[in-house]
Amino acid sequence: MPRSYQQNCPIAKGLDVLGERWTLLILRELIGGPRRYGDLRAQLPGIATNLLADRLRELEDAGLVDREELPPPVARTVYTLSETGWRKVLPVVKAIATFGLDMVEPDESALTPLNGFLAGILLAFEPGVARDLTASYRIDIDERRFEFAVDRAGLTAVQGPPVVAVTATAADLIAARLGATAAERKAALRRVKFDGDTAAIETMRRVFGLLGDPGLLTT
Repeated sequence: MPRSYQQNCPIAKGLDVLGERWTLLILRELIGGPRRYGDLRAQLPGIATNLLADRLRELEDAGLVDREELPPPVARTVYTLSETGWRKVLPVVKAIATFGLDMVEPDESALTPLNGFLAGILLAFEPGVARDLTASYRIDIDERRFEFAVDRAGLTAVQGPPVVAVTATAADLIAARLGATAAERKAALRRVKFDGDTAAIETMRRVFGLLGDPGLLTT
């Protein structure tokens, strides 16, 4: 049974849902697209099997996560952020990631696909630039795939084939955003591969701050 602060205030109510250990990290994983139970276990070393099952059930009950049964030949269960989850959870995860960004130790352990996605893509999203854009994207980072869409200035679940596919290393995405010099940032960004229509690529680069000199992340 989830613990409760028993206080009728928005912070306490929010923490009743999101404040349990592992909960936000599970939601963090689902921002990158649908995940199987085994995928979540692999990306959350240290979480007990029964605890992961409990957290997923609690998030389903809270309306933040959906469970889907994919048809044959795939025939597997996947977990996704619900529409409510995308709307309510994403700003929280983005704010916490921005808060913790400068606390991350700048060593090899930080060069993970997820950190590349967070630093290189998610934290730089500019809703004001996106405006009425509706488009799906695929990002392959060190052989891990992230899929999502922009829908009317917000991020949401993937909606059909990607208009742009990006292939990059975590090291390059992080360096493109956080490199110490403009030359280092530009060199890293040049190594990021964009596939798609030229106009769609340029739009994505603007929306996610992936232009010629993205500069230091200040979001």
